Amino acid sequence: MISSAEAVEIPLIKATNETLKGYGYLVDSYENSEIEIVTWPKQGWREIEEGTGNEAGATEGSFDTWWNGETLWGQNNAVQHKSDYEIDGKYILAYSSPPEKISGNKNYSYPNEMYLWHINYHPDGGQLFFPSKPGVFISPLALPGDDIKIESFKAFYFDGSQGLYIHPNIWHEGVFPTEEKSSFMGKQGKVHARVSIDLKKEFNKYLFFKTNL
Repeated sequence: MISSAEAVEIPLIKATNETLKGYGYLVDSYENSEIEIVTWPKQGWREIEEGTGNEAGATEGSFDTWWNGETLWGQNNAVQHKSDYEIDGKYILAYSSPPEKISGNKNYSYPNEMYLWHINYHPDGGQLFFPSKPGVFISPLALPGDDIKIESFKAFYFDGSQGLYIHPNIWHEGVFPTEEKSSFMGKQGKVHARVSIDLKKEFNKYLFFKTNL
């Protein structure tokens, strides 16, 4: 049983290039999209030589999601994972009810709410999620800064006709479809540096949003 924690609701906003300004933008073509790569930061006063420190490039692969009862699982096949948050590259993205009230039911039902316990960002590059087929998905995002608060997040609603590109250093946790199974074509920086927060451990809070505008 997961101990009780406060659930903080964040607003659900329709994703447009205007509402996404600062976070990223909508993508019409996966093939023609490019990924921003950030130059490796200097360690002291000596500069990184021009043209170096940004040569790893991007990697591609599917980002797959599936609901198992009240739990949304994800797997990012563009990168190899070695994180404590993952089991064989699979990890929990969200729950459809407060985590301490999960019933154990394995049947899929439409998630009216989603609860998050973990967030992260990539300082080495941007990231793209492009749906393999149309379908509603949601992505909670927050602007850069390590002193993040749950209340800083907004949940962006996509109808599935376009993809999402997010800039480097944007707080996120992938994409959250409402359908039982979904797959996205993905691109991101190959270094795949990741900075994470376990919201339950650090704040004793969960982030949640409703799934209908």
